Amino acid sequence: MTAPEGVKAARTVCLDDVRAAAEAALGTGDWDFVEGGSGTEAVLAANRAAFADVALVPRVLTGVAEADTGARMIRSDAAMPVAVAPMAYQRLVHEDGELATARAARSAGVPFVVSTLSSHRVEDIAATGATTWFQLYCLRDRGKNHELVARAEAAGCEALMVTVDVPLMGRRLRDVRNGFALPDHVRAANLDTGPGTEAHRRFGGASALAVHTSAAFAPGLSWRDLADLRGRTSLPLVVKGILDQRDARAAVDAGADAVVVSNHGGRQLDGAVPSVRALPAVAEAVSGDCEVLLDSGVRSGTDVLRALALGARGVLLGRPVLWGLAAGGEQGVDQVLALVRTELAQSMTLAGCADVGAVAGLRTERMWAHA
Repeated sequence: MTAPEGVKAARTVCLDDVRAAAEAALGTGDWDFVEGGSGTEAVLAANRAAFADVALVPRVLTGVAEADTGARMIRSDAAMPVAVAPMAYQRLVHEDGELATARAARSAGVPFVVSTLSSHRVEDIAATGATTWFQLYCLRDRGKNHELVARAEAAGCEALMVTVDVPLMGRRLRDVRNGFALPDHVRAANLDTGPGTEAHRRFGGASALAVHTSAAFAPGLSWRDLADLRGRTSLPLVVKGILDQRDARAAVDAGADAVVVSNHGGRQLDGAVPSVRALPAVAEAVSGDCEVLLDSGVRSGTDVLRALALGARGVLLGRPVLWGLAAGGEQGVDQVLALVRTELAQSMTLAGCADVGAVAGLRTERMWAHA
């Protein structure tokens, strides 16, 4: 594979190498926006520690010479059980933004989740030919919510993913210290907002994005709101931001086709449980009545294998995709997704799993029993 601009092939053997290239490519404020978490950022560290604490028990003499990573998630076929997570304002890290990421997702054969706050319109992203799902932040303007769902359906999106863990934006101290605001060329294209909105103004001692989302997002959502959305679309409904198994059951009862076990990448409640630690209880609670996906902290193909072994159907990959985009545009994302697939295939083979269905039969242990 040709190394993307800003990434030297000889050094790029894992996602941490792409991370280093991305940090070198971005200014401090933009890097902090991508990489930061809420509060003390304890959840960022906990997500990674929790993955490292999942020890896989491989099988041997299974006759597996080469693993098949093909998967099906939310009625979409994929080359591996990975989708690109919804991430806002991708033109912040590369001029092509979501269009480059979606093209790379198409090439890799994985779904791309379009954010409500994407910096290109859902119609333009879907036109890349990628398999697209649409992520909805519920807005105060309920009519706008209905319009966004209709646009996603008309554009050919294959699922609707509703994020439910942002009644308000977590206090992200890096952004506060930097007085972070969007540059004029980056906007929430699906909301038709231009320069001059709250997201573009600098506020002393505050994040402009936090001010903007406080004004735009609907607080106080309830299960009635979810049921209303269920009644307005025929698309598969995915509920993102579940950590408690009781909420997982409630999502099933409200008509959800899938839930995403997620702590928003450590960017919402400071002190929340690591997603991968919450995963087994959620998977057990839904008992196959809906699909279970996971995000927050996935940094390798082996992490994907761990998530599958603990009950997930697949994962959403977030920050590493932005690292690739920042480091080398579309080619950088190509490389990230290729690395993850290579790592997953090798890990599956070493674990004795011929395909992703076999991974559910793997046992896991705690790496450190005293933890």
